[in-house]
Amino acid sequence: MIQALVDGILLGGVYGVISTGLSLVFGVLGVVNFAHAEFLMLGMYVAWFAWRYLGLDPLLGSALSFVIVFAIGYLVQRTLVQRVLKAPPAAQVFLTVGLMIVIENAALMAFGSDYRSVSVPYQVEGYRLGDIFVGAPYLFAFVAAVVLAGALWLFLERSWSGRAIRAVAQDPMAATLVGVDTRRTYALAFGLGVALTAFGGAVILPYITVSPTVGGQFVVLMFTVVVLGGLGSVAGALAGGIMVGIVQSLSALVFPIQLQNLCLFVIFIAVLALRPQGLIKGA
Repeated sequence: MIQALVDGILLGGVYGVISTGLSLVFGVLGVVNFAHAEFLMLGMYVAWFAWRYLGLDPLLGSALSFVIVFAIGYLVQRTLVQRVLKAPPAAQVFLTVGLMIVIENAALMAFGSDYRSVSVPYQVEGYRLGDIFVGAPYLFAFVAAVVLAGALWLFLERSWSGRAIRAVAQDPMAATLVGVDTRRTYALAFGLGVALTAFGGAVILPYITVSPTVGGQFVVLMFTVVVLGGLGSVAGALAGGIMVGIVQSLSALVFPIQLQNLCLFVIFIAVLALRPQGLIKGA
């Protein structure tokens, strides 16, 4: 059980980071981005190509994934998402679902449907602490996720752009009156949100294969995390990610692998019914 708990925490830290971007986008823009998992897929492909042609370890290639997907997200927000911010929620849903389909099929056309993986020296290594075994790829991905989460906190708390994002999330009109460019801040928040997810996709590449449809493995999980933590809450997404990782890992001790997510979705439904604002309220 202790081994499963440790494994769940390591998985959950990465889940939290890839879901934080989704929560950030909703908290600032008020848009539920159904295409969010496709940006994780793009981040994985950037890291894979950086490993294949530049010889970069995915942990280093994650920085490249962050920058490239940030630029793509910034452009997508300015050209597409900005146009539906004041539209009915149905229009926002249709846009992001359509974007999801376009990105996935464009990846299929560009990269094919093959599964691709990387080979790194630490891929099958690990560390033993008494009776507990910690796989090196999982540990390194968790550490990278924690470092990025800390950097995000510093950015939101200490930088002018971070404070502008928080101000726009709380009251766009008041933020405009004190000189914040809301259109630029919306694009910055969207780009940052999808870049966080791309970074998470890159650091898990040593133990996850990438294909154009890999986002389907994570999209429901992402929404589960942000609902558990409170949609729009960055801190809640991090806590929700760790909770999801622990539940997944512990439930595997009781149920067959095919039913691994059963307990997770039971908790998910219970939270929706009893505490729809999430377990951690606030942005």
